[in-house]
Amino acid sequence: MDDRKVARQRRLAESKRQHILDAAREAFAEDGLEKASLRAIATKAGYTPAALYFHFPSKEAIYAELLRSSLLSLGESVAAEVTGAETAEARFRAAGMGFFRYYAKNPSELDLGFYLFRGGMKPAGLDRETDKELNAALEAALRPLAKAARDMGAGAEEAELSMVNIFAHATGLLLLLHTGRIRMFGASAEALMQQYVDQQVEVLRGG
Repeated sequence: MDDRKVARQRRLAESKRQHILDAAREAFAEDGLEKASLRAIATKAGYTPAALYFHFPSKEAIYAELLRSSLLSLGESVAAEVTGAETAEARFRAAGMGFFRYYAKNPSELDLGFYLFRGGMKPAGLDRETDKELNAALEAALRPLAKAARDMGAGAEEAELSMVNIFAHATGLLLLLHTGRIRMFGASAEALMQQYVDQQVEVLRGG
């Protein structure tokens, strides 16, 4: 088999795989991880359920691939925000706001990351190894916060805590933003996030 044919077959397989992922995202959005079935995903993709097994062993594997890709995009987005920031303080601000803005602009990615596709707010996951891998990807996206905090002079524990604080505050504001609850307070979620990042910078400065 010549190289051109191999490359063509690889592109075709990748195209089918992406088509399945796109169909699965729709199915998960409609029914959640628990209720969505491989049959429903296959129907949306225009394939038989058996055909899906050539690409993914289970619906959980499909969900994991979607989330893996989402977290990679998150990490790239945060890294792009940090690039060019000349000081540790500027990098901390850029990373914190970059994380918030990514999910503010992409609410479906927030749903995906927190298993909120028709699943409600409850503990959820895939399997231990996959959860470990995906949690590591999320942590990597947040890592520029801790690194910037260390560069500002914070100790290891304080830097980790600042990273967790930003993550927790951002997710709370994102929930208010995407449910529309923020409007009852007449407030801007982004402005409140910026204010909190500023407060964390003051804490790290020792102010």
